[in-house]
Amino acid sequence: MEIAINKSTLKVGVNKNIRRQVIGLFGFGNVGQGLYHVLQGVPSSKAYIKKICVRQTNKERNVEENLITYNPEVILNDPEINLVVELIDNPDDAYRYVKSALLQGKSVVSGNKTMLAYHLDELIEIQQQTGNALLYDASACGSIPIIRNLEEYYDNDLLISIKGILNGSSNFILSRIFSHGENYDVALKKAQELGFAESNPSFDVMGFDALYKLIILTVHGFGTYVNPNDAFCYGIQNLSKYDIRYAQEQNRKIKLVATLHKFDSNLFTLFVLPTLVKPSEYIFNVEDEFNGVVIEGAYYDEQFMFGKGAGGYPTGSAVLSDITARFHNYRYEYKKLNYFDAPLYTTDIALELFIRYHNADDLSVFDIKEQLVERYNGPEHRWVIAKVKLSTLLNVKDLLPGLNVFIAYTGNYEVLTK
Repeated sequence: MEIAINKSTLKVGVNKNIRRQVIGLFGFGNVGQGLYHVLQGVPSSKAYIKKICVRQTNKERNVEENLITYNPEVILNDPEINLVVELIDNPDDAYRYVKSALLQGKSVVSGNKTMLAYHLDELIEIQQQTGNALLYDASACGSIPIIRNLEEYYDNDLLISIKGILNGSSNFILSRIFSHGENYDVALKKAQELGFAESNPSFDVMGFDALYKLIILTVHGFGTYVNPNDAFCYGIQNLSKYDIRYAQEQNRKIKLVATLHKFDSNLFTLFVLPTLVKPSEYIFNVEDEFNGVVIEGAYYDEQFMFGKGAGGYPTGSAVLSDITARFHNYRYEYKKLNYFDAPLYTTDIALELFIRYHNADDLSVFDIKEQLVERYNGPEHRWVIAKVKLSTLLNVKDLLPGLNVFIAYTGNYEVLTK
């Protein structure tokens, strides 16, 4: 049977009621500049940047001078600007600008994962009150559209876990160590020279960047907000030749892995830890500045997403995607938050850890007692494989970076909550 179609009346994907995006841009660093140049190829009837707010007054910029302002209120109080794009480093300023824009009737696109991790619960409430939209796919995993996939494709109650490499800078360093035989200092310097790591790399290598991204993914994956102060992260800054040697002897690589796992319908946990990754795991072969995320659910098993996680253009592509989404009136529905019974966050689990140490007093902070699985005492260093409560790690998290120790998760755990 043939179906006749009247082509004169068929219009697909056209909505004449959509306003064009008049953009006020905060920040003109690598991502902001990349976005500006990309938007030059977009018809001005759809989107254009009207003003760019920057902080430094004595910096040369390859942009029309009349676009630059040093006063945030110029953007926030302009009634013609209907979309604010926030791409600045300072999380406190980002919070003020994003909150003010939402309250003044403007939608917002943000890439500031620190600001979002600490204020997302409040910003969700403001969106509900005002009807304005906040999009931030650019805040997590660079070019991988993980947030929108959690919102749309995984918008059911089957999700079990999200695990992956969420920080491209630390992954680049570890790739140089395990695939090219470089030591930590040489690998870090190369990452800085290529622009994958900042002059002060602490945010990346200590695990904070990955943790903040994981906090955001938790809201969309399980519908629960966890304050970063209540979550544990530990980085690779204390990685030594002894730790590298142990991993290689076990035919594993050390990766900085963010883990979000639901045990049953009521409980889940999250943490960021260096992890001893086996060759059979998807993320074993995620190298250089790339990110890799494994999503596991009941009935659909594991699914793997891969893409660049560091650099201006991968992040800029995510920003542009959010801008385009707002052109079509897209907004997050926070389905797990609004339509499902959210599981509770717990730290009442025991993680099996590799702990390299030199001083017995340092080992004592882990309170392992009878939880010892394996021990090695050598002339230059010592290590144990032991079960450590996540709640214990959380209690001593500020102490650990200053100790001459390194810890890595083996992948084994035990749920203690009955």
